[in-house]
Amino acid sequence: MEIPLLNGIVVIFSLAIVVILICHKLRIPSVVGYLITGILAGPYGFSLIKEIHEVEVLAEVGIILLLFTIGIEFSFKKLMELKKPVLIGGSLQLFLTGGITLLVGFLIGLDFSQAIFAGFLVSLSSTAIVLKIIQERGEIDSPYGRGSLGILIFQDVAVVPMMLIVPILAGIGEGGDLTGELIMLGVKGLVIIVAVVTSAKWIIPRLLYSIVKTRSRELFLLSIVLICFAVAWFTSKAGLSLALGAFLAGLIISESEYSHEALGRVLPFRDIFISFFFVSIGMLFNLEFLLNNFLLVLFVILGVIILKGFAASLSAIIIGFPLRSAILVGLALSQVGEFAFILSRTGAQSGLFSGDSYNLFLSVSVISMALTPFIISSAPKIARRAMALPFPSRFISGSYPIEQAEETLEILEDHIVIIGYGINGKNVSMAASIAEIPYVILEMNLDVVKEERDKGEPIYQGDACQEEVLKHLNIKKAKVLVIAISDPVAVRNITKVARDLSKKVYIIVRTRYIREIETLCELGADEVIPEEFETSVEIFARVLHKYLIPKDEIEKFISELRSESYEMFRSMSRRTRHFQNLKIHIPDLDIKSLRVGEGSEIIDKDLAEIGLRKDYGVTVLAIRRNTEFILNPHGDIKIEPNDIVIVVGLLDKLLEISSLFNRDEPLKSKFIKSE
Repeated sequence: MEIPLLNGIVVIFSLAIVVILICHKLRIPSVVGYLITGILAGPYGFSLIKEIHEVEVLAEVGIILLLFTIGIEFSFKKLMELKKPVLIGGSLQLFLTGGITLLVGFLIGLDFSQAIFAGFLVSLSSTAIVLKIIQERGEIDSPYGRGSLGILIFQDVAVVPMMLIVPILAGIGEGGDLTGELIMLGVKGLVIIVAVVTSAKWIIPRLLYSIVKTRSRELFLLSIVLICFAVAWFTSKAGLSLALGAFLAGLIISESEYSHEALGRVLPFRDIFISFFFVSIGMLFNLEFLLNNFLLVLFVILGVIILKGFAASLSAIIIGFPLRSAILVGLALSQVGEFAFILSRTGAQSGLFSGDSYNLFLSVSVISMALTPFIISSAPKIARRAMALPFPSRFISGSYPIEQAEETLEILEDHIVIIGYGINGKNVSMAASIAEIPYVILEMNLDVVKEERDKGEPIYQGDACQEEVLKHLNIKKAKVLVIAISDPVAVRNITKVARDLSKKVYIIVRTRYIREIETLCELGADEVIPEEFETSVEIFARVLHKYLIPKDEIEKFISELRSESYEMFRSMSRRTRHFQNLKIHIPDLDIKSLRVGEGSEIIDKDLAEIGLRKDYGVTVLAIRRNTEFILNPHGDIKIEPNDIVIVVGLLDKLLEISSLFNRDEPLKSKFIKSE
């Protein structure tokens, strides 16, 4: 017995594996691969699938599961963390894009309902594609990554009221009763809100608790799927959309303590069924229409990319993003997204779309999504060229006028410039403050800048990629530059600009991956600290500790491991410097600063009596006593409590003598600062 649906599934999966494998080789997102699969398998391609309707049924399941998982992941706590990009940036982008599209719609002859509906479609971007690309590039925590995420969250939530409004727009176009429709919508919304709140607080948590107690994974999964489809069915019976019901079902689950487990169970099914959604969209792509109307499609695509890029960039600038980050946000969100497809089906069913308009929308959407990976990869170059234009400094550097602090910063000398005020930036500034080393901080987040300035921190907002911003921070007189941000492209730009401005500043860069070390060293970084390596070292230290290895042996082993590994990393760089590392000539030679603890046995003893050089082969270079430096101290200099003794010697000998300075303190708390 032949089953057409089974034949279609086999054809789609077989073709998708080949296409996605090719896309993976070309570093094109899998979503684009599914679209291409649909184009090839559909009636406008090779006509491999005869029953498109059955594929669309599976696509509907994918839509339900997609919105269900978005509802589960939706968190008011996450919303508050990104409140400015979400609430202000997202609403600005939506209204700016929709408003401009509305005006264009009127100019080309669309009626009011159709123009608003077109604004809805154009204002939505692709959450699936954009977040996947940004995550793969390691830029999700960068300023533009957080800004893009915030606006995408707002768009995803805005889809829900849009779905409710579309049938009303169709009613307006047909001369329906707007007042009655709005009243009915309000009543339905109130009933749904009450049902969601009641279910989320009292019904679902108790039900899931009873199910979890059985410890049956099958029963838990069936219950989650039942909640998803039951709520979706209920909303569809109430005259609303299946997708809206799925989103509300996800919200109900998200308020329970089992939301993470539910999400983990549903995700594999979502990924499978959502692939049918993108394949079904590809099947509707009319190649003949594209060929016959190529110039029109090309013109509309360029118009959409420019319009959305401008609206999103302007929104980012208004909420305080520097120009470079704002441009990156705009280009990342310049495509038409997957939720526009969901909305377009609702509009087509409501009569807001004609045949040619629908084909034009599909052509523009599919092609703009396919172009997204290439647009995002080219965005830094486009932003860099845009920065060369004569924009006002307010747009280039951000909201806080760093120029006003120029006189204050000019007096700084031998200071630390800290780029980024995350965990690493805070720790560096704290250490500098304790050691009474002058420092200045540059941060992109205006809210963080305002909050920390109220606490007295010397922090400013601006884009460190700009030469003028670094000049304002007096980079030429700085001793150390610490780059501690999560934007790989910006890190490379800052390193190059800083090295071009100052040959003497010591540049320390934090990065995520070892593979980035060579590039950063070639650009001028003196030290590159990869989190990937440091995390593995810390894990290994914890493992050794659990096996009761003595702490001093662990510290010695870790120090040797770091020394050898970083030397190996540095050897990947072929850059030449004006000096040679002493370790090339004397293996394991190091310089350390050790503080004399209150209980140290060397207090009130002179250097000759202690015998560091005689017994350990360690030479004392200097002693810091309060604010005074004693250079090349003689043997009769006595050691006092809290002296900082700067010594040079073999690494293992330095570790050995460190216990003389701090008998009463654990070994790992001795380090104060490195020279």
